[in-house]
Amino acid sequence: MRASSQSVTVVALLADPDVPTEIAQRLAQTLPARLADKSGEGRRFDVEVVSEPFTAGTEDLSTLMRRIMDRGTAENWDIVVALTDLPLHSHGRKLVVNLSHEHGSALLSLPSLGGLRLQTRALRAVEEAVLGLAGPQATGAEGPPQSQPPLGPFAHRFAPIHPGPVGAEETADLRYVVSGPRGYLRVLVGMVRANRPWRLVPGLSKALAAALATGAIATLDSTTWSLAGALSAPRLVIAMVGSVGLMIGWLIVDGELWHRSTEGSPEARQRTRLYNTSTVVTVGIGVLVCYAGLMVINLVWALFILNDRVFASMTQTPLHATEYLTLSWFVASVATVGGALGSGLERDEAIRAATYSKREQERRHALQDDHGDQPSQ
Repeated sequence: MRASSQSVTVVALLADPDVPTEIAQRLAQTLPARLADKSGEGRRFDVEVVSEPFTAGTEDLSTLMRRIMDRGTAENWDIVVALTDLPLHSHGRKLVVNLSHEHGSALLSLPSLGGLRLQTRALRAVEEAVLGLAGPQATGAEGPPQSQPPLGPFAHRFAPIHPGPVGAEETADLRYVVSGPRGYLRVLVGMVRANRPWRLVPGLSKALAAALATGAIATLDSTTWSLAGALSAPRLVIAMVGSVGLMIGWLIVDGELWHRSTEGSPEARQRTRLYNTSTVVTVGIGVLVCYAGLMVINLVWALFILNDRVFASMTQTPLHATEYLTLSWFVASVATVGGALGSGLERDEAIRAATYSKREQERRHALQDDHGDQPSQ
């Protein structure tokens, strides 16, 4: 890190587009005051936000750190903290942050912070990283950097985060990772949040149109009335689980969302399981949101269109609140199956765009290109 003149430290938040940039822009509003307050000694911080796809084409930590350091040198920044929503790995563990005190650089993987209170956790993580890089060890004010930097409060504030191994040839001198079941769950939740599964419903317009049309027609069918009234609660639950499962499976298969690794290493298999689990959870949440929306829409449609005397004459059952809810529940299952069929009209790109974050889309596109470039055996 280079010492700034006039006690002003220039901090750059180098963020991947989309969610990381949004987080960085919010951080920049409060970070300068917080850093100045905690660093003391009358020091001031200027925080800049730069949005660019610095992770394009690679997940290699050494390559990413070189890009970050080169960017910082070119722009004459004192400290660079890079934010990405890609899950990164190091020696079989999920990376949280890479730190290079000598170069004043840090790389933060947002999914490792989890999916809850992400903005607050990101603020604390960036704050700890900047204060650590701006400290005496980074500036060289108290002699040359030590071979192993002190851990500071980072690991204690973000359990189950702990220090990870750093190779002697690496540019990073300190690394924090998560491991074990808690770490896996935290990264998984962070990946699902980065994918923003609630965008799945409006992103699949043809499937949604098919589901709405199916539901509207089924609500008017007397056979559907009779079936809904005859089904017990357990069978309605089975119909719901079956239709949701069918929709999830169809979207994953038809959209080619299942990740297959060409590498045979345990680390590659672990990454593949993580990516596929996040895919299933992301699509599952999106389909459940769709199912709940269909149920509400079908209920409103039934309240508007059904006549209690006609319903009673066809089913021999008066039309009360229970009948409305049961019918809407069953029709939502039928409509979800119709939506699964309608999703076949969607382009694969549209399904992936509705399912994944921008970084994850680019990562999968790059993998497809790499596989396509390989010669056939």
